[in-house]
Amino acid sequence: MAKYIYQHENWTNFTWDYSKIALILGEVRNLQGKLSGTMNALGFSLKSEATLEILTLDIMKSSEIEGEKLNKKQVRSSIAKRLGLEVGGLEFIDRNVEGVVDMLLDATQNYTHELSEDRLWGWHSALFPSGRSGMYKIEVGKYRTGEMQVVSGMLGNEKVHFEAVPAKDVKFEMDKFIHWINDKTGIDPVLKSAIAHLWFVTIHPFDDGNGRIARAISDMLLARSDGSSQRFYSMSNQILKERKKYYLALEKTQYGCSDITLWLNWFLNCLKNSLLNTEIVLKTVFSKADFWERNKKTQLNDRQIFIINKMFDNFYGKLTSSKWARMTKVSSDTALRDIKDLIEKGILKQDEAGGRSTNYELIIDNDKSFLPQN
Repeated sequence: MAKYIYQHENWTNFTWDYSKIALILGEVRNLQGKLSGTMNALGFSLKSEATLEILTLDIMKSSEIEGEKLNKKQVRSSIAKRLGLEVGGLEFIDRNVEGVVDMLLDATQNYTHELSEDRLWGWHSALFPSGRSGMYKIEVGKYRTGEMQVVSGMLGNEKVHFEAVPAKDVKFEMDKFIHWINDKTGIDPVLKSAIAHLWFVTIHPFDDGNGRIARAISDMLLARSDGSSQRFYSMSNQILKERKKYYLALEKTQYGCSDITLWLNWFLNCLKNSLLNTEIVLKTVFSKADFWERNKKTQLNDRQIFIINKMFDNFYGKLTSSKWARMTKVSSDTALRDIKDLIEKGILKQDEAGGRSTNYELIIDNDKSFLPQN
């Protein structure tokens, strides 16, 4: 039977063929620089809105990888509250949402802080405030004492990818891992992010939550590579899209030796795709900013501003005069006057699809590109 990677002597003395990753690493670093430069030129409010959008997406998708769907409004409100942003926050936010937000914000906003056992245990406790994972009681805020298989797939249809480091060795292996994370010598921080993800997942030190914590550690190290706590791309979103490739690369590496070229190549390509796709993710943020810049001198009433902002933020269904009247608590005549005024000002247009009632949509510039292409 083939050995797992951690069953080899000195297994964490990782090696790789630099000639096989040099090109993709260079492309990633170039894209990071271009994205950072472009976003920094856009101004504080837009950068803050973009960071809020990306952190919300990152948390949503990191949880979705584990089969858990969070309430987006709660996630967004929780992040905004902690970042001091005004977005009309919700009064109630689930403790599980607060926990995962606390973890990711500590990782990315405090990216210069050293990693420690206590910090990791705090993240784990935040993820599982009730001491349970679903129906099951788990060990929280400490390393696991039982053996662990790494699986994917729905309950009853799981696939076992590998067995993690034995429980008796977890403390020793985690001490080595934490020391390496905090060592500031040599290695490129993007490669360090890739290696850290693999290393942590191989140990799988907790009863549950290992994937989310591994991605938080990766995000922390990517923030170091960017030199910024502001996040403009989501690695978790891309991992979710490439989940099959992720598990394939992880599994192949687990059954190999200390040469992790295959893993690094997958991680760097996934990160490159994340950077290239960030404009798609931020399209609404950019469109909204461009819209208000073009209309900054246009006279609008409070109702019109309210509805326009709603239409940028996941507006449900299509806009009709009756929906406008309900949302703004005005008469149908007033709603229609508001709408006609926006049509005359070139802000709204009648939906050409037609139907039983007249629908309206915003006029936005969908062709404008804010970010550099590779």
